[in-house]
Amino acid sequence: MRPFKVLGIQQVAIGGEDKEKLRKFWVDILGLKLTHSFSSESENVDEDVLTIGSGPTAVEVDIMQPIDEDKKPKVHEPKLNHIGLWIDDLKAAVQWLTDQGVRFTTGGIRKGASGYDICFIHPKGNEDFPLCSEGVLIELVQAPEDVIKALGT
Repeated sequence: MRPFKVLGIQQVAIGGEDKEKLRKFWVDILGLKLTHSFSSESENVDEDVLTIGSGPTAVEVDIMQPIDEDKKPKVHEPKLNHIGLWIDDLKAAVQWLTDQGVRFTTGGIRKGASGYDICFIHPKGNEDFPLCSEGVLIELVQAPEDVIKALGT
Protein backbone atom coordinates (compact mmCIF):
# COMPACT_ATOMS: atom_id res chain seq x y z
CA MET A 1 0.00 0.00 0.00
CA ARG A 2 1.28 3.47 -0.91
CA PRO A 3 2.25 5.34 2.33
CA PHE A 4 1.69 8.84 0.92
CA LYS A 5 -0.76 10.93 -1.15
CA VAL A 6 -0.24 13.38 -3.97
CA LEU A 7 -2.45 16.27 -2.82
CA GLY A 8 -2.26 18.67 -5.75
CA ILE A 9 -0.07 20.88 -7.89
CA GLN A 10 2.35 23.00 -5.88
CA GLN A 11 4.12 24.69 -8.80
CA VAL A 12 4.90 24.90 -12.47
CA ALA A 13 8.46 26.02 -13.27
CA ILE A 14 9.23 27.79 -16.52
CA GLY A 15 12.75 28.56 -17.67
CA GLY A 16 14.12 31.02 -20.17
CA GLU A 17 17.28 32.82 -21.11
CA ASP A 18 15.92 36.18 -19.87
CA LYS A 19 13.89 36.29 -16.64
CA GLU A 20 12.90 39.91 -17.33
CA LYS A 21 10.98 38.80 -20.45
CA LEU A 22 9.29 36.05 -18.44
CA ARG A 23 8.40 38.55 -15.68
CA LYS A 24 6.93 40.99 -18.21
CA PHE A 25 4.59 38.29 -19.51
CA TRP A 26 3.63 36.52 -16.27
CA VAL A 27 3.51 39.56 -13.93
CA ASP A 28 2.89 42.61 -16.12
CA ILE A 29 0.63 41.02 -18.74
CA LEU A 30 -1.13 38.17 -16.87
CA GLY A 31 -1.07 39.79 -13.42
CA LEU A 32 0.50 37.05 -11.26
CA LYS A 33 1.89 38.26 -7.94
CA LEU A 34 5.66 38.25 -7.36
CA THR A 35 6.17 36.84 -3.86
CA HIS A 36 9.96 36.51 -3.66
CA SER A 37 13.16 35.80 -5.55
CA PHE A 38 15.71 33.03 -5.08
CA SER A 39 19.20 32.46 -6.43
CA SER A 40 21.48 29.44 -6.10
CA GLU A 41 24.89 28.97 -7.71
CA SER A 42 24.81 25.20 -7.02
CA GLU A 43 21.39 24.86 -8.71
CA ASN A 44 22.45 27.35 -11.45
CA VAL A 45 19.21 29.29 -11.04
CA ASP A 46 18.03 32.86 -10.66
CA GLU A 47 14.28 32.60 -10.09
CA ASP A 48 11.22 34.60 -9.19
CA VAL A 49 8.38 32.87 -7.36
CA LEU A 50 4.95 34.04 -8.51
CA THR A 51 1.54 32.92 -7.24
CA ILE A 52 -1.89 32.21 -8.64
CA GLY A 53 -4.63 32.34 -6.00
CA SER A 54 -4.09 32.66 -2.28
CA GLY A 55 -3.92 30.68 0.93
CA PRO A 56 -2.95 27.03 1.16
CA THR A 57 -4.33 26.18 -2.30
CA ALA A 58 -2.31 28.85 -4.16
CA VAL A 59 -0.15 27.54 -7.00
CA GLU A 60 3.34 28.86 -7.69
CA VAL A 61 4.65 29.70 -11.12
CA ASP A 62 8.43 29.84 -10.83
CA ILE A 63 10.12 31.76 -13.64
CA MET A 64 13.82 30.94 -13.94
CA GLN A 65 16.93 31.77 -15.86
CA PRO A 66 20.32 30.11 -15.54
CA ILE A 67 23.07 32.01 -13.77
CA ASP A 68 25.43 30.57 -16.40
CA GLU A 69 23.83 29.31 -19.64
CA ASP A 70 26.76 26.93 -20.24
CA LYS A 71 26.54 25.16 -16.83
CA LYS A 72 24.20 22.40 -15.68
CA PRO A 73 21.50 22.12 -14.66
CA LYS A 74 20.17 24.09 -17.60
CA VAL A 75 16.99 25.48 -16.05
CA HIS A 76 15.95 26.92 -19.43
CA GLU A 77 16.07 23.60 -21.31
CA PRO A 78 13.32 22.53 -21.73
CA LYS A 79 11.29 25.71 -21.26
CA LEU A 80 8.68 23.90 -19.13
CA ASN A 81 11.31 22.88 -16.63
CA HIS A 82 9.31 20.90 -14.06
CA ILE A 83 6.01 20.38 -12.27
CA GLY A 84 5.87 20.37 -8.46
CA LEU A 85 3.43 18.15 -6.57
CA TRP A 86 2.34 18.54 -2.94
CA ILE A 87 3.07 15.32 -1.02
CA ASP A 88 1.65 14.63 2.44
CA ASP A 89 4.68 12.59 3.64
CA LEU A 90 7.77 13.27 1.54
CA LYS A 91 10.15 10.96 3.44
CA ALA A 92 7.76 8.02 3.17
CA ALA A 93 7.16 8.81 -0.50
CA VAL A 94 10.87 8.89 -1.36
CA GLN A 95 11.53 5.61 0.49
CA TRP A 96 8.56 3.80 -1.07
CA LEU A 97 9.23 5.12 -4.58
CA THR A 98 12.93 4.20 -4.33
CA ASP A 99 11.93 0.68 -3.23
CA GLN A 100 9.71 0.46 -6.33
CA GLY A 101 12.67 1.36 -8.58
CA VAL A 102 11.99 5.05 -9.18
CA ARG A 103 15.06 7.10 -10.06
CA PHE A 104 15.66 10.40 -8.24
CA THR A 105 18.08 13.16 -9.17
CA THR A 106 21.15 13.76 -7.04
CA GLY A 107 20.80 16.00 -4.00
CA GLY A 108 18.21 14.04 -2.00
CA ILE A 109 15.64 15.82 0.15
CA ARG A 110 16.59 19.45 0.69
CA LYS A 111 15.06 22.91 1.19
CA GLY A 112 13.61 24.42 -1.97
CA ALA A 113 13.23 28.02 -3.10
CA SER A 114 10.02 28.49 -1.07
CA GLY A 115 11.40 26.87 2.10
CA TYR A 116 9.67 23.49 1.80
CA ASP A 117 11.51 20.16 1.75
CA ILE A 118 11.78 18.95 -1.84
CA CYS A 119 13.35 16.33 -4.08
CA PHE A 120 13.14 15.52 -7.78
CA ILE A 121 12.12 12.42 -9.73
CA HIS A 122 14.52 12.00 -12.64
CA PRO A 123 13.01 12.32 -16.12
CA LYS A 124 15.00 9.29 -17.35
CA GLY A 125 15.46 5.85 -15.83
CA ASN A 126 18.67 3.84 -15.71
CA GLU A 127 19.67 0.22 -15.19
CA ASP A 128 19.45 0.40 -11.37
CA PHE A 129 16.30 2.53 -11.23
CA PRO A 130 14.28 1.93 -14.41
CA LEU A 131 11.13 3.80 -13.32
CA CYS A 132 11.06 7.52 -14.04
CA SER A 133 8.70 10.31 -15.02
CA GLU A 134 9.26 9.58 -18.71
CA GLY A 135 10.78 12.86 -19.82
CA VAL A 136 9.24 15.32 -17.35
CA LEU A 137 11.17 16.48 -14.28
CA ILE A 138 8.86 16.13 -11.25
CA GLU A 139 9.48 17.96 -7.97
CA LEU A 140 7.97 16.36 -4.88
CA VAL A 141 7.22 18.99 -2.21
CA GLN A 142 6.45 18.32 1.46
CA ALA A 143 3.05 19.88 2.08
CA PRO A 144 2.70 21.92 5.28
CA GLU A 145 -0.22 21.20 7.63
CA ASP A 146 -2.52 23.91 6.19
CA VAL A 147 -2.12 22.48 2.67
CA ILE A 148 -2.69 18.92 3.93
CA LYS A 149 -5.84 20.14 5.69
CA ALA A 150 -7.07 22.07 2.64
CA LEU A 151 -6.28 19.43 0.01
CA GLY A 152 -6.19 16.12 1.89
CA THR A 153 -9.01 13.67 1.36
